[in-house]
Amino acid sequence: MNRPKVLALILAGGEGSRMDVLTARRAKPALPVAGVYRLIDLPLSNLRNSAIDDVWVAAQYEVQSVVDVVAGGRPWDLDRTRGGLRLLTPEQRRDLEDEEGWHEGNADAIYQSREVIRQFAPDVLLVLSADHVYRLDFADVVSAHLERGADLTIVSTRVPAEQATHHGVVEVDDEGRVIGFELKPEEPRTDTVTTEVFAYSTDVLLDTLDALVEKLASGTSTNLGDFGEHLVPALVDRGRVFDFRLEGYWKDLGRPETYFAAHMDLVRGKPDLELDDPAWPVFTRDHQRLPARILAGATVEDSLISPGCVVEGTVRHSVLGPGVSVAAGAVVDHAVILTDVEIREEAEIRYAIVDEGAVVGKGAIVGAEPAGEVSTDDLVLVGMGAHVRGRRKLAPGDRVEAVRS
Repeated sequence: MNRPKVLALILAGGEGSRMDVLTARRAKPALPVAGVYRLIDLPLSNLRNSAIDDVWVAAQYEVQSVVDVVAGGRPWDLDRTRGGLRLLTPEQRRDLEDEEGWHEGNADAIYQSREVIRQFAPDVLLVLSADHVYRLDFADVVSAHLERGADLTIVSTRVPAEQATHHGVVEVDDEGRVIGFELKPEEPRTDTVTTEVFAYSTDVLLDTLDALVEKLASGTSTNLGDFGEHLVPALVDRGRVFDFRLEGYWKDLGRPETYFAAHMDLVRGKPDLELDDPAWPVFTRDHQRLPARILAGATVEDSLISPGCVVEGTVRHSVLGPGVSVAAGAVVDHAVILTDVEIREEAEIRYAIVDEGAVVGKGAIVGAEPAGEVSTDDLVLVGMGAHVRGRRKLAPGDRVEAVRS
């Protein structure tokens, strides 16, 4: 059997408004994760390790931040004359009245790219989001998809019941066929949700999108919206949608509390969350920094300290990105600190996410330990380049806006 032609499309165009001030100056896929990586590094590395080397990235919001991070595909050996990485950005088009070209959801993003997809003619279109952490060999997904003759294969996982309402909820029969789908229901019927990894049979996908646009379009809009609104339900109704269960760690990092929780999982060394396995590496642009310096008198416990950091104070249960400085007498406890943040003497940071280039002044108090399970409202978010003045107190839930350069 000939090797199937597979095209991967990473959807990296959303504004990421749920991340609040953290995405004011960057696209969400460019958000740092685990100190030295960016969110989009994770799906790109899964693809590289799965030997899938035709990869397109659809970007729209703060496109330059995505361009800078993906570096032409070089870290993943995707900077090639033929194949490799291709960046897709919205274009004005004439197929709808005065259409501006901006994506109106992830299904619409695929529709906008339908002609270049059709020209490429993949057997399978693998569609991924760029804001999840997991490990998956996509070759296994493609193989299962083709063996079943599926129109669509949905990669799913199980989550705590109270979290299912944030996702697309899937009902699966005993044969692995998807028999029901609901997008973010108030009362989920199951705890099985999509991981936002989809394998489509390309011809069926494009024909279905065309039919939906003919039915739904009005004026300047396709009205396709996101996958779960019309596309996935239409394919489920055809009866050829199957489930592929992801075992192991998976988390959607698209909300502050889940982004924070994933970092705390890393700090705790959760056994099913591995980002440093030599057999399945995560690739990224190199940080040209010296190793971290932990100076006399410093205390560091259960933390990830990135290259270029200088720690004189106390760091517990936290992640420090490259180039962070923690002055003597400062305390960082249960926090995620991104690149080149300066934390001055006697400052205290707890249950907070502090973005790149911010300064936390001498004696400032940022955040506090919550009484129960951490929610977004319990976290302090400090935007890129912001300055928290000395002695200022920020209560749980406070936001400090990013500074525009």
